[in-house]
Amino acid sequence: MSKTTGLVLLATIGAFIFSIYAFNGDESEASNLPPKETSIYEFTVTNIDGEDVNLRKYKDHVLLFVNTASKCGYTPQYKGLQAIYDKYKDQGFYVLGFPANNFGGQEPGSEKEIKEFCTLRYRVTFPMFAKISVKGDDQHPLYNYLTSKETNPKFGGEVTWNFNKFLANQDGEIIARFSSKEVPESKEVTSAIEKALARNSAK
Repeated sequence: MSKTTGLVLLATIGAFIFSIYAFNGDESEASNLPPKETSIYEFTVTNIDGEDVNLRKYKDHVLLFVNTASKCGYTPQYKGLQAIYDKYKDQGFYVLGFPANNFGGQEPGSEKEIKEFCTLRYRVTFPMFAKISVKGDDQHPLYNYLTSKETNPKFGGEVTWNFNKFLANQDGEIIARFSSKEVPESKEVTSAIEKALARNSAK
């Protein structure tokens, strides 16, 4: 092989390797793009029974989004979530539960198993949805929206563990966020819910 041919071959290989890295970089950037949606009401999600649900059905209600798990130290919060749902549902409040297996593999079951667990162990009646990913490359678009600093500048940021909680008002605006350690019946959570619901009473 001549010296010139060798140099051409090296240049070709280098260009090929660069193109691979450039392509992967574009893919990485694409996965981190801000959500195209501008409201939670633009999302359609699948419920735990496999049915599509447009979140627009919850417009004009106060919503608490929670990523749940069945084998977590915080799993007993299901009881508190059901308690606040029972307390405030007639005033226009919903808890929306989204099972996720992102943390410690603590939600390994199928939708059928999750539903059975929630119903039998905690008598859950608030809406539960199909298992999703709340972080990472396969993050569900809804949670991309909830955690993006573009769409949720005040309360955005990566979900840190099971049972993180996002509170949305009647217009779909995220007005509060609570950590996994904040139990549903706490004064901080219930006060925020009551403050949001007070808008209904003022009408």
